Amino acid sequence: MSHTPTLDEIRRAPKVLLHDHLDGGLRTETIVDLARESGYDRLPTTDPGSLREWFHEAADSGSLERYLETFAHTVGVMQTREALVRVAAECAQDLADDGVVYAEVRYAPEQHTGGGLSLEEVVEAVLEGFRLGSQDGRIRVGTLLTAMRHQARSREIAELAVRYRDVGVVGFDIAGAEAGYPPTRHLDAFEYLQRENAHFTIHAGEGFGLPSIWQAIQWCGADRLGHGVRIIDDITAAGGGDVAETAKLGRLAAYVRDKRIPLEMCPTSNLQTGAAASIAEHPIGLLRRLHFRVTVNTDNRLMSDTTLSREFAKLVEAFGYGWDDLQWFTVNAMKSAFIPFDDRLALINGVIKPGFARLKWAVETK
Repeated sequence: MSHTPTLDEIRRAPKVLLHDHLDGGLRTETIVDLARESGYDRLPTTDPGSLREWFHEAADSGSLERYLETFAHTVGVMQTREALVRVAAECAQDLADDGVVYAEVRYAPEQHTGGGLSLEEVVEAVLEGFRLGSQDGRIRVGTLLTAMRHQARSREIAELAVRYRDVGVVGFDIAGAEAGYPPTRHLDAFEYLQRENAHFTIHAGEGFGLPSIWQAIQWCGADRLGHGVRIIDDITAAGGGDVAETAKLGRLAAYVRDKRIPLEMCPTSNLQTGAAASIAEHPIGLLRRLHFRVTVNTDNRLMSDTTLSREFAKLVEAFGYGWDDLQWFTVNAMKSAFIPFDDRLALINGVIKPGFARLKWAVETK
């Protein structure tokens, strides 16, 4: 009888996180502190517990406006060097407490210059915070610099990412509303990154369908897809029998699978944005069975009231996953990280596989 991993056990597993937004994971106590220190007076409440509930409700409301308002408050208190250092340090600690051994955390530097900081000062403050927060050696954190789709600063942010690539910035990302803001508007940034042998991921296939994924890969050359859930639109079930065995892949879906293009899937977040109806109906189940390079992520831990362990626990409940499945997702993520091959291999063979083996042995010999 195989043992079903519990949330507590999953927390002890060495996990890897590739899609996590810095401004989506603050502690509410910290938001209240920083608002008080900076004179930010627009919070809906200054009680950390009530504020936590407000964030979850606003993010769950089904209204994009209310969802985006949540970020106005977190970004609003992240406008000084001290605030950025603190938020990044706490982010590293919170992820390590959840058993994450490697994380790539993304943020948009241009959103943190309202208090007079330069883009360079923003990047350096966040790097310092992650350095402080990971000093105990439990976690390694790389950062991704995000440019906003609706702005015209992507080339500038791409150059910034390349400038800081040897000191902790591991890649570039582009985010924001997909509809009306195709990634091809930022081609010069992506072409620059390719010439510089730099890594990048693109938010695609979350709010918008296959054209967004196709552009991200075939026009822009994305190494990974942020979300990518809509790739399911290019897979048809033949009907009858086992869906995974009878599924037919369209050309784009087949290309994504053949090329092992990583999908940064964020199940809970996808339910909030309407990209999936329930965890049980989330495309991740079928994509896992079809052996796409699927990874599991948190997106915005505060807004989605989640951790990476909780995301895994929900998948265990919905799909009956065991330790081998969780290890498969984890190794996929580590293989897909934007750090050197040797470093990825060292974490897979030295930390992840032994960690899962110990856990499996411990629960089997209880």
